[in-house]
Amino acid sequence: MKRLTGIVLACLIGISLFMGTARASWAYAFVVYKGNSYVIEDTQVDPKLIGSKIGKVTSYTDREGTYSGNFSNQFPKGTEYYEILDVATTEAIAIKKSSQVFIKATYQSHYPGGGSVDDSVSDSDPGRSVTSFNQILWKDALPFLAGALFILFLIILYQIRKRRIRKGS
Repeated sequence: MKRLTGIVLACLIGISLFMGTARASWAYAFVVYKGNSYVIEDTQVDPKLIGSKIGKVTSYTDREGTYSGNFSNQFPKGTEYYEILDVATTEAIAIKKSSQVFIKATYQSHYPGGGSVDDSVSDSDPGRSVTSFNQILWKDALPFLAGALFILFLIILYQIRKRRIRKGS
């Protein structure tokens, strides 16, 4: 009976380690431009008030975390940022939603870890990516690796115990 209880307990612990990490969703939709966070509003900006292009989304993520560069949790990579005439970019910017539709994004605060990014962020510059692919893989795979190592440890422990019992007989 002790053996069965131990096996069940080991399986429960192993399964709990294999469960994925909890994923949080963002509290609100936003974009980051030059290290500053801008909250997306429902307000449309008149196309006549749109100034020059000032940047674009270089990376999209729907996973909560701290990232760098011009990224968004709502708009896809390539979505363009524009200045609004007679409005400082430290107050608000416009996001191009479609050919003649621009949405207002209001400055909220300096984004932690956002740094200051040049207006002409290159898509081909790997140094300015939101986060490396390897970081995402390790973050997601860690619970599974821990569970696999735990199960491997239990198998090795079982084999050692089995050999000791055979030697004792």
